[in-house]
Amino acid sequence: MELQYRIGAEWAPGEHGDWAEDTSPSDVREVLARYRLMSRSQVDRAMDAAIEAFPGWKAASPVARAAVLSKAAALLRQRRDEHARVVARENGKTLAEATVEVEKSADFLDFYAATARMPSGGLIADARPGTRGLAMTEPVGVIAMITPWNDPMLTPARKLGPALVSGCTVVLKPARETPLAADLLVRALVEAGLPAGVLNTVIADHATFDAAVIAHPRLAGVTFTGSTAVGLGLSRKLAGRTVRLQTEMGGKNATVVLADADLDLAASTLAAAAFGQAGQRCTATSRVIVEETVHDALLERLRAAAGALRLGASLDPGTQLGPVVSRRQQAEVLAHIDKARAHGGRIELGGGQPDGEAYAHGCFVQPTIVTGVTADMPLWREEVFGPVLAIRRVASFDEAVAAVNDSDYGLSAALFTSSLRHAQRFLDAADTGQVGINLPTSGWDVHQPFGGFKESGSPFKEQGVEGLRFYTRTKMAAIRFDW
Repeated sequence: MELQYRIGAEWAPGEHGDWAEDTSPSDVREVLARYRLMSRSQVDRAMDAAIEAFPGWKAASPVARAAVLSKAAALLRQRRDEHARVVARENGKTLAEATVEVEKSADFLDFYAATARMPSGGLIADARPGTRGLAMTEPVGVIAMITPWNDPMLTPARKLGPALVSGCTVVLKPARETPLAADLLVRALVEAGLPAGVLNTVIADHATFDAAVIAHPRLAGVTFTGSTAVGLGLSRKLAGRTVRLQTEMGGKNATVVLADADLDLAASTLAAAAFGQAGQRCTATSRVIVEETVHDALLERLRAAAGALRLGASLDPGTQLGPVVSRRQQAEVLAHIDKARAHGGRIELGGGQPDGEAYAHGCFVQPTIVTGVTADMPLWREEVFGPVLAIRRVASFDEAVAAVNDSDYGLSAALFTSSLRHAQRFLDAADTGQVGINLPTSGWDVHQPFGGFKESGSPFKEQGVEGLRFYTRTKMAAIRFDW
């Protein structure tokens, strides 16, 4: 099939450059779609459509906006199995993981639809006689959304829910590796009655997108999920302007396992948190900090849990660990593992590509556990975004907390312990936006605020009621009614 883009009220194919292929990471010979990038004139039209649609969408009742989101959520649920197969084939995650993604995408739309009936703004006392103050909440304007390939439907839904219910209009730029998942979401919203121009899609080269969208004087905000390098680059591009920026960037999430922890619970949880979605989650556990007295016992359990995972094609019902998203990502993950070997890390499990014809044409990486890791090794510092887990010994709780916080990132952290005292101290001391006790670093729900500290993200949170703040502004009004 040929991918088309939503521009105003139309669907149109790209006009620029050579054809690109959207292939399955389970077998790169399988072509799911073909597409060309958009031309500068097409991107200009998409941005113009969003600008033109804004006054009408802003004026629409929040309840009417919410009705579109609710209907789109119902459409996603009706087509859950069909859409999940597309997500699994395109991204490489297992069919079970893809099914959850479609369900969560619908949940985001439903949650934000419900917020339309919540109080907004309110009366504020005014000292002047016969005068009342009123705080009014209104949408900020046109939003550029840049979304990644690892959750190709869920992340756009997480952003579109609050943006659309608030009254903003959108230019959405999905990842080139996974354009079909975002397309399914956009088509559901259009079918649900979203007015022309409120949501437009763009895939263009970086220079064209920057010139036509990021540099546009009518742009009100940019919300981005992806690498820290790109997120910080966006911050530099927007410097000196009043354009809002929301970033959800990299992570190097750590889990601490103390000597008093339930090691069976810790190991099974860690295996899921590290290797689910082939480790391609911003909240995946990539560092384990374990008290030295239980290091070997935990390692034995981790090897057993990770070694039992069945690696395979995304649509195989027995698959528990799918491929990474692309050949390029596969090469990058394998390079991290090779670098860890070169720096003295010990490969306790995995460490390469699986053998056999079943894996020859896919982007597979074995679940990998590395021990003997020190604080100065690249594997401990750099985000891998693959099924690789680094383990480091420490002597005490205080040393473990210091190791958690000794990172440029601050997205998520977890602690396994039976000590209420250590649990409370960890909640206070962990310098991360998300903290769990006897839970994985991943797995936050749609109504819970989400986002990291330091180089993991901007101050604007996503999800929950907090996620509305980025897309709205407060106007203060005063009315004199007695003269």
